Amino acid sequence: MNRPAPAALTVAELAHGPLPGVRIIGAAGTGGEVHDVRIVDQLDALDTLRPHTAVVLAGTVARTGWTVEMALRKAWEHAAACVVVPDLATDEESVGTLAERLAVPLLLTSEDTLAAAVRIASAVARPEAGRTALLARAAQELADAGPRADAVLSTLHAVLSATTVALTDGAGNLLAGRRAALDALKDRSSPPPVTMVTVEVPGPDRRVLGRLVATVRGDAPGWPGTVEDVLRLAVAPLTAWAAERRLLADRDSRFAGALLRRLLADGAPDPDVRAEAVALGWPVSGPLVAFAIRQAGESDTDRSDIDAALRAVWPSRGHGPLVVLDDTWVAWQGPRTPARQPGDEGTEDEETRADEEARLRQAVNDVRKVVTALAGYAPLAAAVAGPGGDLTELTPLLESADAAAQVAAAAGAGTVVRADQLGPAQMLAAVPAAQLRGTAEAVMARLLAVDPDGSLRQTLTAVLDTGAAPSAAAVRLGVHRNTVAARMDRIRALGYDIDDPQQRLALHLACHVLGTPPH
Repeated sequence: MNRPAPAALTVAELAHGPLPGVRIIGAAGTGGEVHDVRIVDQLDALDTLRPHTAVVLAGTVARTGWTVEMALRKAWEHAAACVVVPDLATDEESVGTLAERLAVPLLLTSEDTLAAAVRIASAVARPEAGRTALLARAAQELADAGPRADAVLSTLHAVLSATTVALTDGAGNLLAGRRAALDALKDRSSPPPVTMVTVEVPGPDRRVLGRLVATVRGDAPGWPGTVEDVLRLAVAPLTAWAAERRLLADRDSRFAGALLRRLLADGAPDPDVRAEAVALGWPVSGPLVAFAIRQAGESDTDRSDIDAALRAVWPSRGHGPLVVLDDTWVAWQGPRTPARQPGDEGTEDEETRADEEARLRQAVNDVRKVVTALAGYAPLAAAVAGPGGDLTELTPLLESADAAAQVAAAAGAGTVVRADQLGPAQMLAAVPAAQLRGTAEAVMARLLAVDPDGSLRQTLTAVLDTGAAPSAAAVRLGVHRNTVAARMDRIRALGYDIDDPQQRLALHLACHVLGTPPH
């Protein structure tokens, strides 16, 4: 069976694999293929170079700067792959500029150039062995770098010459590495061809943690495959990095709280803060739904014990982190709505609203199960806010959830509310009624004076609660619609105008502060 010949080694694969102790001067051109090797110890030999040749300078030709520069120029004229010289044999600054400009890499080797030539010849004859050597070096250097995102990306750049690499979150935001890796395909000034290599990085929970994205320049057919192999070697230390950060957060809740405060303070978090959030498995893509849980009254159970119990029953998947922020446990989750399918009825806006409503209802049900599960252990209340925004809008979202949770806690243990559906009674429950009662009695003074049985106040409350709909108020009160209309005429005659927005709000609040008389 005939098999296709393996693709030739690139200069980068050659330099970082079979050749030990090599430094590359001039990154441009390292994606070029190496088909042959030529030892040059006489200047006239530079006139007979062949394309894709590794030019190894030896003897007196390798000892002076001007001969090295001549070799670079001749290599460029004949489309040679690279020039190899002894380390410290020339002025790096001057020849480096020339090598970069001509896109002819200069390889500085610490061993004898003749020995280097033998290694190159062997690697060119067996390209797969050369790639194996590169992968072995990459694996060793990644192991030495340890489970740190920035160290892993630095190692990748050291191993993959002329290749830019970035680590992104699921939304494509930069976490570590170089932004150029993400911008290369958009930059029309970049010299073609440009190939994008992408490898998914799973987190400790097997969900996608992020993606490694590498931009490969040049048309060497074997290089993108080697880049992908090296990126895959980086997956394990990145997953270990995330596991290590999560273990730290589990052991010390202060770590998660401090990170959340940095996240909220930054507004638009920098890559380092975003990377920490992604490592912990925190949702970073919107629209987000926020949760807030508070104690509803005194408890004989120690707060640290409540914290442990709450974390034990908090859903482990899809509900985001549970972080202590001052007196509140907060959490947030990313979108879980399935993609809209072709042929689905309804407009996109209608679909979005329906998805958001279903998502909020599910969030309320989920957090109610948590509060109910601990009802016999600790009095808790909770609130849900959103959906809206991404990490840049997390601060107002959590503030909204926390404010609603305070209302829920004031209403009593087991209460779960939605921030977007709080009514006057729920909001007022969070304010000591004694502070508002005097004002409420002043607003309602004329009505209270002529309403000994409370029927007018009862009717006014029902009308305002039902959106000034007499029929709905009549059903709620169990009376005829005409009875409601007659009572409202009496109220208007006292000088109250529920069509005036300011009066309507004051009256509505006063009704709930004073309480609705039984009927």
